[in-house]
Amino acid sequence: MKINKFFIHIPKDAGWLLPGLEVKRWFLLLITGAVLAAVGFCIIYNLKPLYSLIRMVMRITQMLPSEIIGWALVFIGTICFCTGWLKANYSILDIHTERNRHALLEDLYRRRKLNRGPKIVAIGGGTGLSTMLKGIKKITNNITAVVTVGDDGGSSGKLREELGVLPPGDIRSCIAALADDEDLVTKLFQYRFKECTGLCGHSFGNLFLTAMCAITGDMVRAVKESSKVLSIRGRVLPSTLDDMRLIAEMDDGSIIKGESNIPESGKKIKRLFTEPDNCKPLEDVITAIHEAELIILGPGSLYTSVVPNLLINEISKAVNDSKAKKIYVCNIMTQPGETDGFKVSDHIKTLINHAKYDKIIDAVLVNNDLPKNLLAPYKDAGSVPVIVDREEIQKLGIEIVQKNLIEDKRFEDGHSSFVRHSPGRLARTIYYWYRKKEKDKH
Repeated sequence: MKINKFFIHIPKDAGWLLPGLEVKRWFLLLITGAVLAAVGFCIIYNLKPLYSLIRMVMRITQMLPSEIIGWALVFIGTICFCTGWLKANYSILDIHTERNRHALLEDLYRRRKLNRGPKIVAIGGGTGLSTMLKGIKKITNNITAVVTVGDDGGSSGKLREELGVLPPGDIRSCIAALADDEDLVTKLFQYRFKECTGLCGHSFGNLFLTAMCAITGDMVRAVKESSKVLSIRGRVLPSTLDDMRLIAEMDDGSIIKGESNIPESGKKIKRLFTEPDNCKPLEDVITAIHEAELIILGPGSLYTSVVPNLLINEISKAVNDSKAKKIYVCNIMTQPGETDGFKVSDHIKTLINHAKYDKIIDAVLVNNDLPKNLLAPYKDAGSVPVIVDREEIQKLGIEIVQKNLIEDKRFEDGHSSFVRHSPGRLARTIYYWYRKKEKDKH
């Protein structure tokens, strides 16, 4: 595990020296006590080796600079003592494996540092939400990810149709995002079967959640138990347990049913609604929103990841009534079939119109730097950068937060690039905005 405070990666064992874990003070106390006790015994029993050692050190210092010798002894002594202290504690606690030591440090870090972080509710779905959670989990342990359950495509769609479970895909991605990225169990959870068999296209995590749902009786308990297996930071909740289906009315009056079919229609979306139209939210979701200090909408597909959560009236009302700071993370590029030609203000208006409440957003976070060489793969697909139309956004009373948010990754061929939010940059920007607002309030 790579624990970091301000997103600076450090070696695992050095994690014990992070500020706020209340460990360094005890190291110092133990070192001081050991030295004083040793000196005291030598004085009591008039042990000559001590004086001989001092004389030897004095002779050495005459040959070499005393500062170099002193700091070398301090460094070597501290390393030896800390290593011995850690190994002794591992032995007493019967911790023999790297994974168990990792878990101990993770638990201490979580309790001492992350539990003091702000209460954050992140609402959305798809790749965008899970990407952001990878960064947010390094700020706080008090995360509630509210995930849409409208997905009906791919592995999730197959499991939904064949076994009648809520689509597990987005939930699985968020659970994995909040777990340790380097953990073998996390990699197993994200593993997707590639062989052309009956399991082709399914991920292990989707199958695991489906099996757990059958054992526990509902998806909420399945998610809770799965989260324990991966020891995630925070929690993941489906927005509803109802069998929610997305339906879109297009500009020409036609009706498209199914989340996976909506972007493929080639028509402009007029409005989105659900079947049934009165889906009930989880009580835990509403409670989390009421207790939140910061609410984040997105990032993710506007109509198929973010809006579906706001179509549940109680969720929209809870967000609207919440005293928390509220920020919407706008997509960097337009999405063909969903947001063709959309500017930032169009995204905001879509959210407000579907939520039917106008106080669900305080600020919008947008990317302000996009190298031109990254645009080529998108141009052919009809996707362009989302334009920041400042005047229209300001008319809505929404604050604009601009920052470089992208992470440049390469495909396997090493030539093509694609635009994605950087988890670290995204989380840092949101957190700094939140802290500034809290400071201004006081």
